Amino acid sequence: MQFVQGLPAGVFVGQTRVHHDRALETTQTELQGFNLALHVQDDAARVQQHRMILLEEFAGYGVDKITWMTQTHSTICRVVNEQIDFDAQEGDGLVTQRPKHALMMMTADCLPVVVGNADGTEVANLHAGWRGLAHGIIENTIASMNTQPTWAWLGAAISQPCFEIGAEVKEAFCSKYAELESAFQTGAQAGKYYADLYAIAKFILKQHGVEVVSGGDQCSFSQSDEYFSYRRHAKTGRMGTFVFMQ
Repeated sequence: MQFVQGLPAGVFVGQTRVHHDRALETTQTELQGFNLALHVQDDAARVQQHRMILLEEFAGYGVDKITWMTQTHSTICRVVNEQIDFDAQEGDGLVTQRPKHALMMMTADCLPVVVGNADGTEVANLHAGWRGLAHGIIENTIASMNTQPTWAWLGAAISQPCFEIGAEVKEAFCSKYAELESAFQTGAQAGKYYADLYAIAKFILKQHGVEVVSGGDQCSFSQSDEYFSYRRHAKTGRMGTFVFMQ
């Protein structure tokens, strides 16, 4: 398992890949690999086994709890500490102050964002597609935290050259933050643009006091040997981005 370097002591962050040496076989070629999503018509027992494999790996670092969400491209963020939710709550942001608790977000082109404080005593994980980014999932997640986050890590998402959007998407961002004009390049067709999710997220994070931002250098769409991509194949698996405090 690969972890992000340069974070506060005891904080572990990373993202799964398509390939995992313990991934179970499937007859659905679109879902081959280490899929972690229950909502993509995969065999539920296979997905749960993958999730248990992940929990076993985390347990080696002391993790005794893992929280997933029913993600809906919303701006809902939930703080989860000691309570155990047997049904995954709806939302797209999770915050915890509890050590040994892994927060999970699933993506396949949308942007996973992990943030935390300088002391390594509070972390958050959020799922940011363009709708979530435009409507305030980063802002709402930071507002849900007890402390000011000082660092962020951006997991693999679709890169700007591969992410063509309509003028209404550009307007959703630029009407809120005029400075984000530079995050869009004119597309080949009239009224189309290429959006830079990484640049948008970095700008919003820095507007809210998060100065140290790493990651943001992968492309889930073009790196087909490493990442699932919904734009590449509408039926596909999901990666999991995780954070926990030891």
